[in-house]
Amino acid sequence: MRFGIFGSAQADSKDLGPETGQGFRDYLDYCVEAEALGFHSSFLVEHHFTGWNQVSATLMLQTALAMRTKTLRLGSAVIVLPWHNPVLLAEQAATLDLVSDGRLDFGIGKGYRHSEFKGFCIPQDEAEARFEESLEVMLRSWQSRTRFSHQGRFWQFDDIVVEPPPAQRPHPPIWVAAGSEASIRKAAARGFNLILDQYASPELLGQRIGLYRAALEAQGRHFDPMGVAVARQAYVANDRADAEAALARQHQWNERTVAVSRAPDGGRGSHILSYAGTPEGTEANTLYGTPDEIRLRLQRLADAGVCYLLLTIQGGGDQLRRFAREVMPAFAEAPKPLPARAP
Repeated sequence: MRFGIFGSAQADSKDLGPETGQGFRDYLDYCVEAEALGFHSSFLVEHHFTGWNQVSATLMLQTALAMRTKTLRLGSAVIVLPWHNPVLLAEQAATLDLVSDGRLDFGIGKGYRHSEFKGFCIPQDEAEARFEESLEVMLRSWQSRTRFSHQGRFWQFDDIVVEPPPAQRPHPPIWVAAGSEASIRKAAARGFNLILDQYASPELLGQRIGLYRAALEAQGRHFDPMGVAVARQAYVANDRADAEAALARQHQWNERTVAVSRAPDGGRGSHILSYAGTPEGTEANTLYGTPDEIRLRLQRLADAGVCYLLLTIQGGGDQLRRFAREVMPAFAEAPKPLPARAP
């Protein structure tokens, strides 16, 4: 298995307010340590208008992280395309890819929080169309070194050449957050990598991975199990009581997220809102428990075909170190075979 971290940095820390930015510096320190402990990547969310100083300038913070790391992949999970000028976003992403020596994993999505669409004055029913047009412009921006124009429904650009080009060619790997059959098939048709949600059961994840693999192979594409990342919340507990207390804290955080996400019509979609209507639905498949309990849950995920996990670890650096030392070694990536020597 491969492990990354799934971050939701805040500007404030436990003791200092958001005007200090200490929470962002703590996030950078945390990721530097994660790299040293053997984590493969750090994927960072993008959110707005929450009232709790959640990270909004995702690529800017990841650029700061690029300056302090050497091997850690720098992911977005996810940049919501409907809210961004696609040319400006293409330029920013390419710049991060260059200064990090090609370590950007560009995760994108359509968005789901009602409060964010309302705040940007963008109708949520336009999310799909805006996503598609922005993606078209960004891909063309990265792959074309000649001038072009675009006259679309939402964006118009006249005689532009988008600079700089990204380090990775033809563009950084694109990761799409998907859950429905239609969205998984669309990701496979485009050859994009897949981010599966942190609330689905191992059985459901296995079905989604199988669907994605079949869709890829049906068009002659190679299936790479490391091209599917599964998000999970994690906490290494001393005992069951410790785990239950941590789960209660996580439930409160999830409820807060649901509160800012739900639309007045109660729509759910294929994200946290689709699990929020059942008791403990958002905590049922967490990796909360003793090291032995977590290893059993990880084995269930491995048996379902999960090879790459993005972890939201409750508890800061101490928990990061515990997971790395007490859980990860049992699921370490197998060493790559050395090339055969000529006789």
